[in-house]
Amino acid sequence: MRQLLRFDGSASEDAGVRAWIQRHDDELGAIAQHWFERIRCCGADVLEVMHDGAPTACVEGAGLAYVNAFKAHVNVGFFCGSDLPDPAGLLEGDGKYMRHVKLRPGAAIDEAALQALIAAAYADIKQRLRDGA
Repeated sequence: MRQLLRFDGSASEDAGVRAWIQRHDDELGAIAQHWFERIRCCGADVLEVMHDGAPTACVEGAGLAYVNAFKAHVNVGFFCGSDLPDPAGLLEGDGKYMRHVKLRPGAAIDEAALQALIAAAYADIKQRLRDGA
C-alpha cells in the first residue's frame, strides 16, 4: 500500500484557510468555499491546513481533498482520487494518484455525484489509516 501524503499543523480552523477565503470573495471563491465546507462536514476528524496555496482538508494529518480557485474555474481535488469510484465521470487528471473536478460558474454540476466523491474519499482515507498507510 502506498504512503499517504501527510501535512503538519492541521487544525480545526486554520488562519491561512480563513485568510484565503476572505481574499477570494468573488463567485469562484464562493464555489470553492461551498465545496470546502462540504468536505469539512464529512466528520469531526476532518482538519484543515494551507498547502501549496490551497485550502486542504486532512484526517489525522493525511491529505483528503483540497479546493483552489483559478482564473475561470475551481478545482475540487482528491489526493487519492485515482482510486475513487466515479460513475458520473467527474474526475479529471492523469497523474499517478491525484484527480480533480473542475467547477465553472454558470455550468451545471452534478452535486449528488460530487458529494458522493467526497464521501468516498473520506471513507477511503479512513480505511487507509485503519490499514496503517
